[in-house]
Amino acid sequence: MQLSLRPELFWDLDINTLNEETHKNYIIQQVLNYGTIKEFASILHYYPSKTIKQAIKQAGYLDPKTFAFVLFYFNLDKNDLKCYTKKRLSQARWI
Repeated sequence: MQLSLRPELFWDLDINTLNEETHKNYIIQQVLNYGTIKEFASILHYYPSKTIKQAIKQAGYLDPKTFAFVLFYFNLDKNDLKCYTKKRLSQARWI
């Protein structure tokens, strides 16, 4: 099975060097943040659910709508997501 994704999702690298297995976390994160519903369906069919969940947990950034969606869709705990715990640790302290 081939992933059906727009090259525009990967504007920051040479698309010819992109490997579906080696770069799976990056691909999943880009599709979640910037992809269409068809591209989301494509990663759901291509990667196992466990792989997608792991990529979500390791994501350094998810936009707020994507964050809320993946918590609900994949039944995840926000405290397990790196982007959430990192954000909480870096909040400014009021003195």
